[in-house]
Amino acid sequence: MPTALIADDERLMRDQIRLALAEAWPELQIVGEAKNGDEAVEMAETLKPDIAFLDIRMPGRTGLEAAREVCQHAHVVFVTAYDQYAVEAFERGAVDYLMKPVEQDRLARTVERLKARLVEPPPDLNQMLVKLAASMNGGTQKSYLKWIQASVGNAIRMIATREILFFTSDEKYTRVQTEEFEALIRKPIRELVAELDPDEFWQIHRATLVKVDAISAVTRDERGHLMVSVRGNPEKLEVSRSFGHLFKQM
Repeated sequence: MPTALIADDERLMRDQIRLALAEAWPELQIVGEAKNGDEAVEMAETLKPDIAFLDIRMPGRTGLEAAREVCQHAHVVFVTAYDQYAVEAFERGAVDYLMKPVEQDRLARTVERLKARLVEPPPDLNQMLVKLAASMNGGTQKSYLKWIQASVGNAIRMIATREILFFTSDEKYTRVQTEEFEALIRKPIRELVAELDPDEFWQIHRATLVKVDAISAVTRDERGHLMVSVRGNPEKLEVSRSFGHLFKQM
């Protein structure tokens, strides 16, 4: 039976990929699950899977960095929430990709490609990976998150950033608020600031990010502090002095 490794820093995402693969390719045996790029490399060296499903953004080695070593043993499929990373190189090259959330139709096409490729040794991807990493890290157009992977109860939910009103953090979790529901992630605000388009989301407090076009009003409370109101939610978000300049022309 063909074997595979799944690497993603979110357990619920690993679960989703495993369940989707069980439906699309029942014969495929999942021999390992890694929660970061370093574990993925170690598991690939030990378990020698035929295929590795690698999240592009992981702690330690990124998926691209891990792929340079993993491709010595396995055919690589990248899994990503960054739609601009699903570039032409994936389509025409010897590596495939899946967008989060993983759709069964797209996965079925990937499975068919993998079945055809398994009759040959994994290709050398190093040159392509170097070019791809360079375009991601130093390209003229930076890619930003289009989906947030969040926990709603015991389930995983992929939330499009266009649907998010704001993020607020405490010491442990970050709340993701939409007009219809709220969800939790462990990613801190300081990381989200670097991964979200600054033209779409403004940081207004060390613990708060707000979607610009969701702002319905900016007022002052009895203390003289700026407070932001957003459409579809009664909560008011405080603006700290450090970010008050954002609203001087509003």
